[in-house]
Amino acid sequence: MLQLPDSLCMKKLASVEDAYQLCRQIMAKYAKTFYLATLLMSEEKRRAIWAIYAWCRRTDELVDGPAAAMTTPETLELWEQQLESVFAGHPVDDMDVALVDTIQQFPDLDIQPFRDMIAGQRMDLYRSRYETFEQLNLYCYRVAGTVGLMSTAVMGIEPAKSTAAWQQNQAPHDPTPEAIALGIAKQLTNILRDVGEDARRGRIYLPQEDLKRFGYSEEELFQGVVDDRWRELMRFQIERTRQIYAKAETGISYLSPDARLPVWAALMHYSQILSVIERNDYDVFRQRAYVTQVRKLRTLPIAWLRSQAL
Repeated sequence: MLQLPDSLCMKKLASVEDAYQLCRQIMAKYAKTFYLATLLMSEEKRRAIWAIYAWCRRTDELVDGPAAAMTTPETLELWEQQLESVFAGHPVDDMDVALVDTIQQFPDLDIQPFRDMIAGQRMDLYRSRYETFEQLNLYCYRVAGTVGLMSTAVMGIEPAKSTAAWQQNQAPHDPTPEAIALGIAKQLTNILRDVGEDARRGRIYLPQEDLKRFGYSEEELFQGVVDDRWRELMRFQIERTRQIYAKAETGISYLSPDARLPVWAALMHYSQILSVIERNDYDVFRQRAYVTQVRKLRTLPIAWLRSQAL
Protein backbone atom coordinates (compact mmCIF):
# COMPACT_ATOMS: atom_id res chain seq x y z
CA MET A 1 0.00 0.00 0.00
CA LEU A 2 2.94 2.31 0.75
CA GLN A 3 6.27 2.14 -0.97
CA LEU A 4 9.45 4.08 -0.43
CA PRO A 5 11.66 3.11 -3.37
CA ASP A 6 14.82 5.04 -4.11
CA SER A 7 13.29 6.24 -7.34
CA LEU A 8 10.91 8.45 -5.35
CA CYS A 9 13.83 10.66 -4.48
CA MET A 10 13.94 11.66 -8.17
CA LYS A 11 10.21 12.40 -8.37
CA LYS A 12 9.33 16.04 -8.94
CA LEU A 13 7.18 17.09 -6.02
CA ALA A 14 4.80 19.98 -5.56
CA SER A 15 6.04 23.42 -4.65
CA VAL A 16 5.73 24.47 -1.02
CA GLU A 17 2.81 26.73 -1.88
CA ASP A 18 0.97 24.02 -3.83
CA ALA A 19 1.62 21.49 -1.05
CA TYR A 20 0.03 23.78 1.54
CA GLN A 21 -2.95 24.28 -0.75
CA LEU A 22 -3.44 20.50 -0.92
CA CYS A 23 -3.44 20.37 2.88
CA ARG A 24 -5.78 23.35 3.07
CA GLN A 25 -8.26 21.61 0.78
CA ILE A 26 -8.27 18.50 2.97
CA MET A 27 -8.94 20.49 6.12
CA ALA A 28 -11.57 22.66 4.44
CA LYS A 29 -13.38 19.51 3.32
CA TYR A 30 -13.27 17.47 6.52
CA ALA A 31 -13.07 20.11 9.28
CA LYS A 32 -14.97 23.07 7.86
CA THR A 33 -15.59 25.18 10.95
CA PHE A 34 -12.16 24.57 12.47
CA TYR A 35 -10.66 25.48 9.10
CA LEU A 36 -12.59 28.76 9.07
CA ALA A 37 -11.30 29.52 12.57
CA THR A 38 -7.69 28.93 11.48
CA LEU A 39 -8.08 31.78 8.97
CA LEU A 40 -7.92 34.17 11.95
CA MET A 41 -4.45 32.89 12.84
CA SER A 42 -1.24 34.21 11.35
CA GLU A 43 -0.49 32.82 7.90
CA GLU A 44 2.49 30.87 9.18
CA LYS A 45 0.48 29.21 11.94
CA ARG A 46 -2.60 28.40 9.91
CA ARG A 47 -0.56 26.80 7.14
CA ALA A 48 1.25 24.69 9.71
CA ILE A 49 -2.06 23.56 11.22
CA TRP A 50 -3.26 22.60 7.73
CA ALA A 51 -0.14 20.49 7.19
CA ILE A 52 -0.46 18.75 10.56
CA TYR A 53 -4.17 18.12 10.07
CA ALA A 54 -3.56 16.61 6.62
CA TRP A 55 -0.90 14.26 8.01
CA CYS A 56 -3.18 13.18 10.88
CA ARG A 57 -6.08 12.64 8.49
CA ARG A 58 -3.95 10.50 6.20
CA THR A 59 -2.69 8.49 9.17
CA ASP A 60 -6.23 7.87 10.43
CA GLU A 61 -7.39 6.84 6.97
CA LEU A 62 -4.89 3.98 6.97
CA VAL A 63 -6.98 2.07 9.53
CA ASP A 64 -10.32 3.83 9.28
CA GLY A 65 -10.65 4.79 5.64
CA PRO A 66 -11.94 3.14 2.45
CA ALA A 67 -8.76 1.10 1.97
CA ALA A 68 -8.37 0.14 5.65
CA ALA A 69 -8.86 -3.56 4.88
CA MET A 70 -5.57 -3.48 3.00
CA THR A 71 -3.61 -2.01 5.91
CA THR A 72 -1.15 -4.33 7.65
CA PRO A 73 1.55 -3.81 10.28
CA GLU A 74 3.97 -3.48 7.38
CA THR A 75 1.85 -0.63 5.98
CA LEU A 76 2.25 1.31 9.22
CA GLU A 77 5.95 0.50 9.36
CA LEU A 78 6.38 2.02 5.91
CA TRP A 79 4.31 5.03 6.95
CA GLU A 80 6.58 5.54 9.95
CA GLN A 81 9.63 5.29 7.69
CA GLN A 82 8.08 8.02 5.54
CA LEU A 83 7.58 10.11 8.69
CA GLU A 84 11.26 9.69 9.59
CA SER A 85 12.15 10.85 6.10
CA VAL A 86 9.97 13.93 6.49
CA PHE A 87 11.60 14.90 9.79
CA ALA A 88 14.98 14.42 8.12
CA GLY A 89 13.91 17.01 5.56
CA HIS A 90 13.21 14.61 2.70
CA PRO A 91 9.56 14.66 1.57
CA VAL A 92 8.26 11.58 -0.21
CA ASP A 93 4.99 12.92 -1.63
CA ASP A 94 3.40 16.27 -2.31
CA MET A 95 1.77 16.85 1.08
CA ASP A 96 5.00 15.89 2.81
CA VAL A 97 6.49 19.03 1.28
CA ALA A 98 4.21 21.18 3.44
CA LEU A 99 4.99 19.22 6.59
CA VAL A 100 8.73 19.47 5.98
CA ASP A 101 8.36 23.25 5.67
CA THR A 102 6.25 23.35 8.84
CA ILE A 103 8.91 21.44 10.78
CA GLN A 104 11.51 23.92 9.60
CA GLN A 105 9.31 26.88 10.57
CA PHE A 106 8.45 25.45 13.99
CA PRO A 107 11.52 23.69 15.41
CA ASP A 108 9.67 22.85 18.65
CA LEU A 109 7.67 20.26 16.70
CA ASP A 110 8.85 16.90 17.95
CA ILE A 111 8.58 13.63 16.06
CA GLN A 112 7.44 11.61 19.09
CA PRO A 113 3.74 12.63 19.04
CA PHE A 114 3.64 11.64 15.37
CA ARG A 115 5.18 8.26 16.22
CA ASP A 116 2.72 7.86 19.07
CA MET A 117 -0.20 8.45 16.72
CA ILE A 118 1.03 5.69 14.44
CA ALA A 119 1.31 3.46 17.53
CA GLY A 120 -2.36 4.20 18.18
CA GLN A 121 -3.26 3.05 14.68
CA ARG A 122 -1.34 -0.17 15.37
CA MET A 123 -3.60 -0.75 18.38
CA ASP A 124 -6.61 -0.68 16.05
CA LEU A 125 -5.07 -3.47 13.99
CA TYR A 126 -4.95 -5.98 16.81
CA ARG A 127 -7.34 -4.72 19.52
CA SER A 128 -11.11 -4.53 19.42
CA ARG A 129 -11.74 -4.41 23.19
CA TYR A 130 -10.43 -2.42 26.16
CA GLU A 131 -10.75 -3.91 29.62
CA THR A 132 -10.24 -0.71 31.61
CA PHE A 133 -10.55 3.03 31.09
CA GLU A 134 -6.81 3.30 31.70
CA GLN A 135 -6.21 1.17 28.61
CA LEU A 136 -8.72 3.18 26.58
CA ASN A 137 -7.17 6.44 27.78
CA LEU A 138 -3.79 5.34 26.40
CA TYR A 139 -5.40 4.62 23.04
CA CYS A 140 -7.13 8.01 23.06
CA TYR A 141 -3.87 9.75 23.90
CA ARG A 142 -2.11 8.08 21.01
CA VAL A 143 -4.71 8.71 18.31
CA ALA A 144 -5.92 12.14 19.49
CA GLY A 145 -4.10 13.53 22.52
CA THR A 146 -1.00 13.66 20.37
CA VAL A 147 -2.72 16.25 18.17
CA GLY A 148 -2.69 18.58 21.16
CA LEU A 149 1.07 18.22 21.45
CA MET A 150 1.58 18.85 17.74
CA SER A 151 -0.75 21.85 17.70
CA THR A 152 0.64 23.52 20.83
CA ALA A 153 4.11 23.56 19.27
CA VAL A 154 2.65 25.65 16.46
CA MET A 155 0.09 27.77 18.31
CA GLY A 156 2.54 28.96 20.93
CA ILE A 157 2.17 29.84 24.60
CA GLU A 158 1.33 33.27 25.97
CA PRO A 159 3.94 34.75 28.33
CA ALA A 160 2.93 34.75 31.99
CA LYS A 161 -0.19 36.89 32.33
CA SER A 162 0.07 37.73 36.01
CA THR A 163 1.46 41.13 36.91
CA ALA A 164 1.90 40.28 40.60
CA ALA A 165 5.42 41.19 41.66
CA TRP A 166 6.11 37.85 43.29
CA GLN A 167 5.18 36.02 40.08
CA GLN A 168 7.18 38.08 37.59
CA ASN A 169 10.07 35.61 37.44
CA GLN A 170 7.90 32.51 37.12
CA ALA A 171 7.88 30.56 33.87
CA PRO A 172 4.62 30.72 31.91
CA HIS A 173 2.15 27.92 32.53
CA ASP A 174 2.62 25.02 30.14
CA PRO A 175 -0.83 24.07 28.79
CA THR A 176 0.37 20.77 27.34
CA PRO A 177 -1.69 18.58 29.75
CA GLU A 178 -4.82 20.54 28.88
CA ALA A 179 -4.05 20.25 25.15
CA ILE A 180 -3.72 16.49 25.52
CA ALA A 181 -6.98 16.46 27.52
CA LEU A 182 -8.83 18.17 24.67
CA GLY A 183 -7.66 15.54 22.21
CA ILE A 184 -8.68 12.73 24.56
CA ALA A 185 -12.10 14.29 25.20
CA LYS A 186 -12.74 14.64 21.46
CA GLN A 187 -11.77 11.01 20.87
CA LEU A 188 -14.04 9.83 23.69
CA THR A 189 -16.82 11.85 22.08
CA ASN A 190 -16.15 10.10 18.78
CA ILE A 191 -16.34 6.75 20.55
CA LEU A 192 -19.69 7.56 22.18
CA ARG A 193 -21.12 8.90 18.93
CA ASP A 194 -19.92 5.89 16.92
CA VAL A 195 -20.84 3.01 19.25
CA GLY A 196 -23.27 1.56 16.71
CA GLU A 197 -20.96 1.99 13.74
CA ASP A 198 -18.03 0.43 15.59
CA ALA A 199 -20.21 -2.47 16.77
CA ARG A 200 -21.05 -3.29 13.17
CA ARG A 201 -17.31 -3.67 12.60
CA GLY A 202 -16.93 -5.88 15.66
CA ARG A 203 -15.30 -3.17 17.78
CA ILE A 204 -16.30 -2.14 21.30
CA TYR A 205 -14.31 0.78 22.68
CA LEU A 206 -16.37 1.25 25.85
CA PRO A 207 -14.35 -0.27 28.69
CA GLN A 208 -15.40 -3.79 29.59
CA GLU A 209 -15.27 -2.85 33.27
CA ASP A 210 -17.95 -0.22 32.64
CA LEU A 211 -20.23 -2.66 30.81
CA LYS A 212 -19.96 -5.01 33.78
CA ARG A 213 -20.55 -2.21 36.26
CA PHE A 214 -23.90 -1.38 34.67
CA GLY A 215 -24.88 -4.99 33.96
CA TYR A 216 -24.93 -4.50 30.19
CA SER A 217 -23.56 -7.24 27.93
CA GLU A 218 -21.67 -7.23 24.65
CA GLU A 219 -24.51 -9.18 23.08
CA GLU A 220 -26.98 -6.46 24.02
CA LEU A 221 -24.66 -3.83 22.61
CA PHE A 222 -24.45 -5.69 19.30
CA GLN A 223 -28.26 -5.88 19.31
CA GLY A 224 -28.55 -2.15 19.98
CA VAL A 225 -30.54 -2.50 23.20
CA VAL A 226 -31.44 0.89 24.67
CA ASP A 227 -32.83 0.52 28.19
CA ASP A 228 -32.27 2.09 31.60
CA ARG A 229 -28.98 0.25 32.07
CA TRP A 230 -27.68 1.58 28.76
CA ARG A 231 -28.82 5.12 29.56
CA GLU A 232 -27.05 5.03 32.92
CA LEU A 233 -23.91 3.66 31.27
CA MET A 234 -23.97 6.46 28.68
CA ARG A 235 -24.64 9.13 31.32
CA PHE A 236 -21.55 7.91 33.15
CA GLN A 237 -19.44 8.04 29.98
CA ILE A 238 -20.71 11.50 29.05
CA GLU A 239 -20.07 12.92 32.52
CA ARG A 240 -16.50 11.60 32.50
CA THR A 241 -15.91 13.09 29.07
CA ARG A 242 -17.30 16.47 30.14
CA GLN A 243 -14.92 16.51 33.08
CA ILE A 244 -12.03 16.07 30.66
CA TYR A 245 -13.37 18.91 28.49
CA ALA A 246 -13.50 21.06 31.62
CA LYS A 247 -9.84 20.36 32.27
CA ALA A 248 -9.03 21.25 28.65
CA GLU A 249 -10.83 24.60 28.97
CA THR A 250 -8.46 25.76 31.70
CA GLY A 251 -5.48 25.70 29.37
CA ILE A 252 -6.82 27.71 26.43
CA SER A 253 -6.12 31.12 27.94
CA TYR A 254 -2.43 30.24 28.12
CA LEU A 255 -2.17 29.84 24.35
CA SER A 256 -1.13 32.70 22.11
CA PRO A 257 -4.11 35.03 21.54
CA ASP A 258 -4.50 34.21 17.85
CA ALA A 259 -4.77 30.49 18.65
CA ARG A 260 -7.53 30.65 21.24
CA LEU A 261 -10.55 31.05 18.96
CA PRO A 262 -9.89 27.89 16.87
CA VAL A 263 -9.38 25.86 20.04
CA TRP A 264 -12.50 27.22 21.75
CA ALA A 265 -14.47 26.55 18.58
CA ALA A 266 -13.24 22.97 18.34
CA LEU A 267 -13.97 22.31 22.01
CA MET A 268 -17.46 23.79 21.88
CA HIS A 269 -18.46 22.11 18.65
CA TYR A 270 -17.30 18.67 19.74
CA SER A 271 -18.71 18.87 23.25
CA GLN A 272 -22.13 19.72 21.75
CA ILE A 273 -22.21 16.22 20.27
CA LEU A 274 -22.68 14.93 23.82
CA SER A 275 -25.80 17.07 24.20
CA VAL A 276 -27.17 15.70 20.94
CA ILE A 277 -26.65 12.14 22.22
CA GLU A 278 -28.68 13.07 25.29
CA ARG A 279 -31.46 14.58 23.18
CA ASN A 280 -31.53 11.38 21.14
CA ASP A 281 -32.23 9.47 24.37
CA TYR A 282 -28.76 7.87 24.15
CA ASP A 283 -29.71 5.88 21.04
CA VAL A 284 -26.37 5.87 19.22
CA PHE A 285 -27.32 2.70 17.36
CA ARG A 286 -30.02 4.13 15.11
CA GLN A 287 -29.37 7.89 15.21
CA ARG A 288 -26.04 9.52 14.46
CA ALA A 289 -25.44 12.47 16.76
CA TYR A 290 -24.15 15.45 14.83
CA VAL A 291 -24.07 19.21 15.17
CA THR A 292 -25.47 21.09 12.19
CA GLN A 293 -23.35 23.66 10.37
CA VAL A 294 -25.85 26.35 11.35
CA ARG A 295 -25.48 25.48 15.02
CA LYS A 296 -21.70 25.43 14.71
CA LEU A 297 -21.68 28.87 13.12
CA ARG A 298 -23.96 30.19 15.86
CA THR A 299 -21.44 29.17 18.51
CA LEU A 300 -18.56 31.03 16.86
CA PRO A 301 -19.46 34.41 18.44
CA ILE A 302 -19.52 32.73 21.86
CA ALA A 303 -16.21 31.06 21.13
CA TRP A 304 -14.81 34.45 20.12
CA LEU A 305 -16.01 36.07 23.35
CA ARG A 306 -14.45 33.33 25.42
CA SER A 307 -11.19 33.63 23.49
CA GLN A 308 -11.09 37.32 24.43
CA ALA A 309 -12.36 37.23 28.00
CA LEU A 310 -11.24 33.92 29.52
